[in-house]
Amino acid sequence: MAANISLLTHGLAAVAYGLLAVLLLTQWRVRPLGPALVFAASASAVWATLIAAGTLHLYPPITAIQFAELARDSGWIFFLLQLLGLQEDDDPWRWLGLRWPPLFAVALLVGGALLTLRPLAPALQLSRAIGTDSALILWLALSVMGLLLVEQVYRNASGTERWGVKFLCLGLGALFAYDFFMYAEALLFRALNPQLWQARGLVTALVTPWLLLAIIRNRNWRMDVHMSRHVVFHSVTLIGAGMYLLAMAVIGYFIKYLGGSWGGVIQIGFMAASGALLFTLLFSGTLRARLRVLLSKHFFSYRYDYREEWLRFTERLGALREVPAGIVSTMAEIALSPGGFILWRDDRNALVNTASWEFDAPLIDDLGNMEEWIGKTGWVIDVLEWRNSPDHYGDFEPPPWLYNHKSIWLVIPLLFQDQLEGLLFLARTDLKHSVNWEDRDLLKTAGRQAGALLAQERARSALVEARQFDAFNRLSAYVIHDLKNILAQQSLMVANAQKHRSNPAFVDDMIATVENSVSRMQRLMNQMRSGLREGEAMAVDLGPLIEQAIEARAGARPLPTLVASGRADVVADRERLATVFGHLLQNAQEATSDDGEVGVRIEAEGSQVRVSIRDTGAGMSASFIRERLFKPFESTKGLTGMGIGAFESREYVRQLGGDIRVESEVGSGSVFTVTLPLADVGQNRFSQACDPHTPAEATDMAH
Repeated sequence: MAANISLLTHGLAAVAYGLLAVLLLTQWRVRPLGPALVFAASASAVWATLIAAGTLHLYPPITAIQFAELARDSGWIFFLLQLLGLQEDDDPWRWLGLRWPPLFAVALLVGGALLTLRPLAPALQLSRAIGTDSALILWLALSVMGLLLVEQVYRNASGTERWGVKFLCLGLGALFAYDFFMYAEALLFRALNPQLWQARGLVTALVTPWLLLAIIRNRNWRMDVHMSRHVVFHSVTLIGAGMYLLAMAVIGYFIKYLGGSWGGVIQIGFMAASGALLFTLLFSGTLRARLRVLLSKHFFSYRYDYREEWLRFTERLGALREVPAGIVSTMAEIALSPGGFILWRDDRNALVNTASWEFDAPLIDDLGNMEEWIGKTGWVIDVLEWRNSPDHYGDFEPPPWLYNHKSIWLVIPLLFQDQLEGLLFLARTDLKHSVNWEDRDLLKTAGRQAGALLAQERARSALVEARQFDAFNRLSAYVIHDLKNILAQQSLMVANAQKHRSNPAFVDDMIATVENSVSRMQRLMNQMRSGLREGEAMAVDLGPLIEQAIEARAGARPLPTLVASGRADVVADRERLATVFGHLLQNAQEATSDDGEVGVRIEAEGSQVRVSIRDTGAGMSASFIRERLFKPFESTKGLTGMGIGAFESREYVRQLGGDIRVESEVGSGSVFTVTLPLADVGQNRFSQACDPHTPAEATDMAH
């Protein structure tokens, strides 16, 4: 009986490893790990075959079995060493900086020599116990070495590699761990445990699926296993039903054994109920569908190369100009659909916007509960499947137009951060009549990517609109600021009119002031119509410009003084540049008492000109300069100031390629330094920073 058990267990192992070796021989394509795998699997099959065949003889071939086992263990260790070499530096023949094949060959010779001690013991005048102990020590050493290498393979694998090698480590780890336990006990008690020896073949056979999964998962030593899904499905169903019936029979036996006089009745009732439950499960469409998906996901190669699909899809999305219609065409290509249309959210967050590609979108006046249902489940809706099996979709209630439309095939959610950004409707195709779990996963994943792009497009449109309003509001603020200055000028003129109305010089100044105000108002109206602040660019001499700005401020105290070291031309809009210096002079006068000083100095140095406006006024703190001075709509003048003069001045100077720097201390006055490029240096920079439609005559004037 013991011999028959060993025959069955090791015969099962021989068949399992023989089939694995045949599959590897016919399918492996990549060196160098393929030959090592074939040898290890073949040696395992030969080893199991010798043990199974030995049970049929009175004296089994112990020496042949031992050498076959040495070949088996050496084959798996050889494969693990190659794998470690590839993990370390892509060289299967080096590990830990050493070439291991010579050491492996020496160890193999030593192992073979130890196995010859037992049959040659009488000739060598040695005790048979020495040969037996030497063999047991050899098996223990091989088991420890195997466990060590398995541990190193798993430890050295990266996070992504562990997905591929974990089943290899489990399978070989179980083999070597079992051998270590069996031979350690044999060395301790000086005899092998017969039950452990008989069960060894079963354990060896049971780890074969782990090894097969590991081979399939690793591309550099994989084989392609192609098996009919229907065969696997029905085989698994049959095996599962058999295991279920076996378990129920065992439970029924114990019920009868422990149930006393009622045991037989309870056993019959239990078996009948178990059979009814089994038939119910076998005819359950939901259970069968879930089982098919489970088997397809975990035991078969994928239909799609997801890396290529994802790269192609991302590249197509990145090149889109019309995003909604482009999403339809890109997604339709994945599903082999001839066209479709898309719904996405408008500014009221409702799914009403429509774009189509090669498809006449229907009139959509209602979505039923589709938006809520598909947003909650994230399902890809197959309209034909829903018509045939509405129970699969639960409480889904489609709108009438979708129910009556005969060309719509799929409804795909476009999600971004669990928010439904849109719904994609694809047309039916003659190239594909159904979608499976893999198609749905690919479409759902692509839909999330498309949903993110749709959300980005919606945010971009909102940002463009916000920027347009921002530009208009900023222009309005500038215009109002200029109007405030004109109004202040007119108010001063009206206040002095009663006092000086009989003075001809005042009347002449008043007329000139009104003409200037009218000119400035016309200019502001033109700016409001065009939306541009820049005027005509020309070469401007800073000396006369600042003299005019000082004369315009002659009515205020203290009167600024000017020191110029020669001609300094810059390319700018004369009116705007005059406004900048007028604003800086006004601020200096307002910050300084009537008996103080305000001085202006113009210095040309190299390719730049520097204009310094120094006052002896109240000064400013460092925190005020850093946090408030150039911040728009921040003002220290209460209701009379708008807080954009300094900001507008600095922004325009920076457009010209210059900058404004401030040095100030509280109680010690301030220095505003305006740096601008001279005309021959700043011409090109100005032409890029300002109005692109600057006339050619202005460019000629700059030179």
